[in-house]
Amino acid sequence: MKYCMVFFYSLLFSFITKGQSIQAEKYIDSFVLKNDFNGTIRIEQQGKMSYEKSFGLANIPFRVPNTTHTKYKVASITKAFTAIMILQLYEQNKIDLDGTIKEYLDSYTGPAGNKVTIRHLLNMTSGMRNMDEGVTLENVLKKGLPPFQMPHTLDEMILKYCSDSLVNQPGTKFDYNNAEYLLLGKIIENITGKSYSDNLKQLILAPVGMTQTGVLVQEEIISNLADTYFYRDDIKKLANDLPVYLSNWYGAGAMYSTVGDIAKFSSSLFAYKLIKKETLYKMITADKEEYGFGVWVYRNYRINQNKYTIVKRPGSIMG
Repeated sequence: MKYCMVFFYSLLFSFITKGQSIQAEKYIDSFVLKNDFNGTIRIEQQGKMSYEKSFGLANIPFRVPNTTHTKYKVASITKAFTAIMILQLYEQNKIDLDGTIKEYLDSYTGPAGNKVTIRHLLNMTSGMRNMDEGVTLENVLKKGLPPFQMPHTLDEMILKYCSDSLVNQPGTKFDYNNAEYLLLGKIIENITGKSYSDNLKQLILAPVGMTQTGVLVQEEIISNLADTYFYRDDIKKLANDLPVYLSNWYGAGAMYSTVGDIAKFSSSLFAYKLIKKETLYKMITADKEEYGFGVWVYRNYRINQNKYTIVKRPGSIMG
């Protein structure tokens, strides 16, 4: 079975075989024109870049163009990194995937503590009440986003938004919940005695050579970081992004990166440089709703008469 890894913000391309680069470029150009796409697109074939091009603006008021060195807020692509760090700790016998939250986080007070396992958090079947329940654009424009529009430490986020009641029996139902990956980030810190950011640098970024990637914090100005805007359906035009503390997403969505660095990450993952082959197989074995550990997995996906396993990690956040 061949593998195709896709990291993306708003656009998913089919696997491109040799001789199709011209068609791919035509398709991309037409998509960009039709959708006013702003960003960078990179395609790799067998570990080699076959296409890389930037479109639109990183800053609209000052007309600053996107380039292949532009850094983007990669949002929930962060979850793939969090899952891999947990699996690295698993390989070091520092964590049991079937151990409960309380075994690795004594301070946790929620009802999930002795019932929800690390595996449940990884594949989003914890049954915990969703911290983003009821969030819609209409509600956000009227009432804001309380979890993210005030500065909170990770401990505060867990106490306020990740310790609510169980609404489903753990392991029985998939529910995409940022709370689970906030908890996983805290568990990584608790086991190692180091911050999420330090673990990220030591366990993934440095070994892979990802020099343009890190964790967003309000206090730090990141060079070459694209500003973000979003389309307002109510006024039918782009508007400034809503004010938020992006670091409040922590291990669920607080990272930034470039397409080149994300490509390094993907290549290293599937070359078994970050986790062992058998551990990677655990990660990309889907449970409920075709979700593995931090990624979606589609097996026997047909492209040009060939079957592939598609491993997908979208990232979506305001702006």
